[in-house]
Amino acid sequence: MSQTYDIIIVGAGIVGAACAAECARAGLKTLVLDRGPVSGGTTAAGMGHIVVMDDSEAQFALTNYSRRLWMELRPELPAEVEYDSCGTLWVAADGEELAEVRRKQAFYTERGVRVEVLDAEDIRSAEPNLRPGLAGGLRVVEDAVVYPPCAARFLLDQSKRHGAELRTSVTVHELLGDGGVRLADGSRISAGRCVSATGPWSPALTPGLPVRKRKGHLVITDRHPGFVRHQIVELGYLKSAHSMGKDSVAFNIQPRQTGQMLIGSSRQFDAEDTAVDQPILERMLKRAIEYLPSLGRLSSIRVWTGHRAATPDKLPIIGPSVVGDRVWLATGHEGLGITTSLGTGRLLADLLLGRRTEIPASPYSPARFEGAKA
Repeated sequence: MSQTYDIIIVGAGIVGAACAAECARAGLKTLVLDRGPVSGGTTAAGMGHIVVMDDSEAQFALTNYSRRLWMELRPELPAEVEYDSCGTLWVAADGEELAEVRRKQAFYTERGVRVEVLDAEDIRSAEPNLRPGLAGGLRVVEDAVVYPPCAARFLLDQSKRHGAELRTSVTVHELLGDGGVRLADGSRISAGRCVSATGPWSPALTPGLPVRKRKGHLVITDRHPGFVRHQIVELGYLKSAHSMGKDSVAFNIQPRQTGQMLIGSSRQFDAEDTAVDQPILERMLKRAIEYLPSLGRLSSIRVWTGHRAATPDKLPIIGPSVVGDRVWLATGHEGLGITTSLGTGRLLADLLLGRRTEIPASPYSPARFEGAKA
């Protein structure tokens, strides 16, 4: 069958949308396929934190690069994307965590990221509803939040303005070694290359891929404008995020421009269902109220769950699969898919077109995992 597209991107969440926008802008004839609606999976279920992280040099490089791309894109974003430069406030509960604040300050400052150290009095002034007695915190000034579903739709609209096509309610059964895809109905669409941007479901299309589903819960409150001013995260969140073998919760709250707040977070492996786990939810909310005691007097309107795509080294998988350069991957972003979507799309397009990448791409290469096979 003759080639129809230069590239087929499977997945219309924010990572797939960012990949499509970059590929189409570069002149590639692009098709996006998704079994559901736009942003119907992980993107719709998550927070919209645009955050620089420092678990490793590779994680920092991608999150910092991606955040810069978001800041450059900001003037073009419509109001419904709700881009809010509220900053991140990492809260230290005690002296040990305050030492971590100092470490993070040194790390970020050395690499040109704007941060401010807050003492106990400063943090009380910055967020009056936090409990008394906290040791301090670190404010990452240029971090932001967005509303992910609208951000993904905006990126897909960008791709369509550059000629991309979008088809939803289409299930891809197989990624073909020649770059095309086979659909569930047996039909085939040909392309030079295909990209799996299917997040937690990517192992179904690439058997052996070391991506595990990690379930999380979120709660959204009623409108309580000004209750929190920053995305607030406990430094213990980092321990929770690092845990790969047990259920965990940590305090994480995000203000929305609607006056609502998103409350997280929880992490569970080997929980395939989407049902609310009441004991985990109760633990998560109890943890949030420990930091914001008056939060318990506010009302919430909805609870939901979603799955993130986790890798063993906590870095995404971006690039050609190990079996050849026709099947590509853009998956494994876990809780940082919103932040790193733009960086992922740019890296993918640069690699596809043989352009020089702005940050090293090798830390995210599928080749680092022997099981990354299409």
